[in-house]
Amino acid sequence: MDSLKEKIALVTGGTRGIGRAIAERLLREGARVAICGRSQDSVDRAVAEMAGLGEIYGAAADISKAADVRALFQAVDHQYGGLDILVNNAGQGRYKKVGEMTAEEWHLNIDLNLNGAFYCAHEALARFIPRGGGFIVNISSLAGRNPFAGGAGYNASKFGLNGFTEALMLDHRNDNVRVSSIMPGSVDTEFSGTPGKPLPADASWKIAPEDVAEAVAMVLKMPARTMVSRVEIRPSRPQK
Repeated sequence: MDSLKEKIALVTGGTRGIGRAIAERLLREGARVAICGRSQDSVDRAVAEMAGLGEIYGAAADISKAADVRALFQAVDHQYGGLDILVNNAGQGRYKKVGEMTAEEWHLNIDLNLNGAFYCAHEALARFIPRGGGFIVNISSLAGRNPFAGGAGYNASKFGLNGFTEALMLDHRNDNVRVSSIMPGSVDTEFSGTPGKPLPADASWKIAPEDVAEAVAMVLKMPARTMVSRVEIRPSRPQK
């Protein structure tokens, strides 16, 4: 995909943060973009704010639910008539020690961050293969290779996502489906920080969402003969 002009892309969790930055970047590249979020209000607001950048469509969906994912992809089919790019960005973190974590809190990590990526990839492949190929970019995290105390559920979801991404690539590279993983460290979004605590006043040392979007665009625009399988992104000068 040396050019993204007129390509059809779906960005999950595209109403804010990293997903929003990716959607905006793809629009500026000339792609036709679909986004989803959990609430219709947030989707409608994001679509209205990005409408000036290009052709964009939004639908509410809970990516942790297979039925919602099927309905989302059917809506994108109806709107655009196909799909070329899937960016699995939707995610969340629930941080507790294993002994303090409930089964429900465990599933909040796994069901969205890992199962949701499978549901979306499965639907995308059903569309890519008849079209002759496509591209899946999974937004993972350095937490998928560096565990931390209190992060067992989130770590497990991202370690799993990394393994899933590599196996997905091996399964379907000969179907002309390229698969890449973007693994950022600390990103300056509302997702960062500890739940219930205010974000630090100075977040200038963190990666900006636009930096992650830049990496996604770079990966997608590589010549067809080349696939970037993994990109790790770190702050240049983290806090000491």
